Amino acid sequence: MTDDSLPAEHLPPLAALVDEVLAEVGYEVAAATDAVDDAVPGYGGLFDPATTRDELRSALEELLASGLSRPPTPEPTGDAFVLYVDGSSRGNPGPAGAGAVIVDASGDQLARLGRPVGSRAGNNTAEYVALQLGLSELLARYEPRRLEVRIDSMTVIRDVWGGEDPTEPGVEAYSEAVADALSSVPNHRYTHLADSDPNPADALATVGADIAAFGPG
Repeated sequence: MTDDSLPAEHLPPLAALVDEVLAEVGYEVAAATDAVDDAVPGYGGLFDPATTRDELRSALEELLASGLSRPPTPEPTGDAFVLYVDGSSRGNPGPAGAGAVIVDASGDQLARLGRPVGSRAGNNTAEYVALQLGLSELLARYEPRRLEVRIDSMTVIRDVWGGEDPTEPGVEAYSEAVADALSSVPNHRYTHLADSDPNPADALATVGADIAAFGPG
């Protein structure tokens, strides 16, 4: 499902390079961050203020040229899964990121995914991207028969499970990809998360927004 990068909104060049690295490792945030940190010379890293744009660009290009591989795929306990998703936009619209966490029936986290969405994207677009990201990777790795999606965006819930046309301009490609993915899961439902409910995808969406905020480089 994700042999190629998933579509994104406009990203600055450095953020786009990070997104390419993320795609190569299956959007596993920790694996991508570790790879970039190891490739940056000295004591810098992806989010280290001491890392210059030139150092980061060189490290990203070196990683992409060297070839990256996905981390091993953990074995799930059965064919039932929970998918946490979250989107984050600073300024709404502003730098935005998407996060998703795949959990099996035993409660074990199988994947912690994240990516930048765009340098000027809204919350609802970020939520759509988070759902698309999580579903795409879930289907790439496993064969889910039952799925519970835990999500806090009522807009996306109404669009996806309520059968309403998308109200956010420009999300049609994402909503169509989500509908196609869900059609592959025989039994799926959603749970609406309140603001006070824990969501492990939140921190990953924040990382994605941090990446989307990287300036030109």
